[in-house]
Amino acid sequence: MVDPRTPVIVGVGQFTERIDDPDYRGMSAVELATEGVRAALADTGVDPTTVATAIQTVYALRQFEISGPMPATLGRSNNYPRSVMRRVGGDPARVVLEPVGGQGPQKLVTEAGAAIAAGEIDVAMIIGSEPGSTARYYAQRDDKPDFTEHVDGQLEDRGTQIEKYFTEYTASHGLTGAAVQYGLLDNARRARLGLSVADYRRQMADLFAPMSKVAAKNPYSSSPVERSVDEIVTVTDDNRMICDPYPRLLVARDQVNQGSAVILTSVATARKLGVPEAKWVFLHGHADQTEQDLLDRVDLSASPAAVHAAREALRVAGIGVDDIATFDLYSCFPFPVFVVCEELGLAADDPRGLTVTGGLPYFGGPGNSYSLHAIAETVTQLRDRPGQFGFVGANGGTMSKYSVGIYSTTPVDWRTDRSADLDTEIANLPTVAVTEHPEGTGTIETYSVRYDWPTRTGVIIGRLDADNSRFMAITTDDELLALMTEGDPLGAAIAVRPDGKINHATLA
Repeated sequence: MVDPRTPVIVGVGQFTERIDDPDYRGMSAVELATEGVRAALADTGVDPTTVATAIQTVYALRQFEISGPMPATLGRSNNYPRSVMRRVGGDPARVVLEPVGGQGPQKLVTEAGAAIAAGEIDVAMIIGSEPGSTARYYAQRDDKPDFTEHVDGQLEDRGTQIEKYFTEYTASHGLTGAAVQYGLLDNARRARLGLSVADYRRQMADLFAPMSKVAAKNPYSSSPVERSVDEIVTVTDDNRMICDPYPRLLVARDQVNQGSAVILTSVATARKLGVPEAKWVFLHGHADQTEQDLLDRVDLSASPAAVHAAREALRVAGIGVDDIATFDLYSCFPFPVFVVCEELGLAADDPRGLTVTGGLPYFGGPGNSYSLHAIAETVTQLRDRPGQFGFVGANGGTMSKYSVGIYSTTPVDWRTDRSADLDTEIANLPTVAVTEHPEGTGTIETYSVRYDWPTRTGVIIGRLDADNSRFMAITTDDELLALMTEGDPLGAAIAVRPDGKINHATLA
């Protein structure tokens, strides 16, 4: 018998709306999340109203449309979680709006679980949704819907905290989107491995093509199409370059309409509500780690935070990687998958697979809430595989935060992790000196090219010859851009000069 305060997942729900669906409605973030919640309430096997009214805390993941300075083009709710709960007949004592970060779903499952184990609450729910596809669909239309809502009531808004993922210096040098940020990391990994541009692109495609097979069979996928390795590596009008080294089919699909929800209770409350034990899934291991700032990291091809999170979650669960039956490794781009696979000794063609959903480029990348779908799918699969373990890896920022959860139907008391101590270890790792406004000669440490700007622009992290300090620069120089787009600039000699706040590079 486990402690009656032990947290357990009792309900999960997912929902996807596609623009080409015959019954496409153009649903808001609130409406998409509501569908996910209704599915999770029904999934408990208990009267949905009974469960909805029992929910005391709702943790909500933040949509892209409320994550930055730009207004929501179709309007928004002033209290997203309460708008959702009002539709399902719930009135929680507390609602929380989580900051930006793809690690949020797993981090919140752990946070809610700890609160339940401590006796602070009995029932919690985590919700997420993203209406990006609908926002784009209506962008140029005159018949725009108005999703504005005003709901009174408490809201604990933790802020976007977007400033944790970039600085004025990195933003002024082009690091304003995820693709270019991860392009730097994947090219740094290519440098470490000594692979050519073509060989590395094929390695990335070998990693992601099997995910598309999973997506093709998932009814919740935004793009349920199987993709071949050759299709992924071949640049075409449809598979255009986004940011080097990524054509479109290697990039998270953020134009989606998806919603999801996960409900947790204490074991005692699950019994009181009458949730069948066949529905119960326990969190055996967990960890939440924070990486150093991007330019501080000694090795841009590595992620100590992801490595520590994976190791610690397995340690807490008391199992090894061979004991895992299902994996879902956060796959916004290849790099986050590669680093965890390297740590755990997983091959691209591991028979267990690396995703249960189909991955972010194919299943869909609904903003900060993708891993809530991964958790929901993991729970669903583990119910059919009693006693086996599922691993969910969730990533936020530029490999800035990494959270891991390990799940099983096997009952287990709540266990604490050492994430805080490990974060201190990571923060105390050596750092690299940065020269923000360099002048002189240096070499290219890693790079990306932005094809999504009006003027194609190279983005460079380099090392100064004078003192080996790190710097950033951009280039629109034809000769250097030709090397960056048609050749291999890693290690190339460049000249760099500051121009106000921005450094410009040319071939030396």
